[in-house]
Amino acid sequence: MKSEREYPRFLISRKGADWVAGGHPWIYEAEVLQAPDCPNGALADAVSEKGRYLGTGFVSRESKIRLRLLSRNANDRFDEAFWRRRLQYAWDYRKTVMGQDLDACRLIFGEADGFPGLTVDKFHDLLVAQTLSVGMEQRKGLIFPLLAEILEADGFPIRGLYERNDAAIRSLEGLEQGKGWFALPGKEIPDSPVTEICENGIIYKVDVENGQKTGFFLDQKYNRLAVAGLARGRRVLDCFTHTGSFALNAALGGAEHVTAVDVSESAIEMARANARRNGLEEKMDFLAADVFELLPKLMEQGGHPYDLIILDPPAFTKSRKTVDSAERGYKEINLRALRLLPRGGYLATASCSHFMPSEKFVRMLRAAALDAGVQLRQIEARQQAPDHPILWNVPETDYLKFYLFQVV
Repeated sequence: MKSEREYPRFLISRKGADWVAGGHPWIYEAEVLQAPDCPNGALADAVSEKGRYLGTGFVSRESKIRLRLLSRNANDRFDEAFWRRRLQYAWDYRKTVMGQDLDACRLIFGEADGFPGLTVDKFHDLLVAQTLSVGMEQRKGLIFPLLAEILEADGFPIRGLYERNDAAIRSLEGLEQGKGWFALPGKEIPDSPVTEICENGIIYKVDVENGQKTGFFLDQKYNRLAVAGLARGRRVLDCFTHTGSFALNAALGGAEHVTAVDVSESAIEMARANARRNGLEEKMDFLAADVFELLPKLMEQGGHPYDLIILDPPAFTKSRKTVDSAERGYKEINLRALRLLPRGGYLATASCSHFMPSEKFVRMLRAAALDAGVQLRQIEARQQAPDHPILWNVPETDYLKFYLFQVV
């Protein structure tokens, strides 16, 4: 490696160097053999014990992830031109894989787009950002205006950018929690954090200030469309409905009737409002209930009241320590749903936690089917929409499991 590099050098163990050579951009504290005294969020080079250049990334002095690599190209200079190229590349990718479906989409998906710790979603004319690394936090003043500029130059006017930095994980980077408008140059602060989006022909009101995560879950977009294709003429139960997105797709797809269930009263009210907004309320009803309590009650009533059941729960596990208890939770709801469905009925089931590996989720489904005394005929195995790209060398980007089955 050239000796005139301008960045401080972190000496990385052989294990860490092999990990990086395999394509992962994170270097953990335990793999750092020697570290210079440099500021939190600074750029630094990672080098092997033999002096081989491994990459350049952000220093995080308070996180177990000590370096988040940005580039493995020793010629890169991390100036405005660098960030503009990377933003343009991410936007061009969305235009390719999403076609005209750009009214609501994820623009930046962290490490999968080369922006470690940064998420940016587009909801019609509003952008929503969540910054989870100190390096990105320090550079957002450059990156956010560039992104808005790129979108507007392509004919997508942006009214404002809202920051949802109310995630507890920010504390691991030594960052404070909070939320509010980011002042984009030349733009007034919007008078409302609410906008409307159109997804799969359905209009939703999105509150970027108070909605979950960044305001709306975009990753299931095409999975909802797949469910709509199965719903025609069927009685549908949508569990964990949140804002009603799966339920609304089923109703628009021609379902005979759809029951949308969520434990949150406010979520049910939002789902009901979305149904009214789309003229679908006459073929839907809404129930505020705990799914873990509702499914046993439905079983006690006997019969098969639904032909299609949708299970899209929130993440049951957010760490490896709770994977086994999460697996039990997934099995319970899937087993009860399979017992409720008639032969020939349909099940849509998902897990959105990357801590629940695909093989464990599949094993759980096999066990649930065996205990229910049924067989599963797989229709499709799906993942997140392509605006949430999966980087094969970064398993954390591969998190959503989604299956469609017929019960036989």
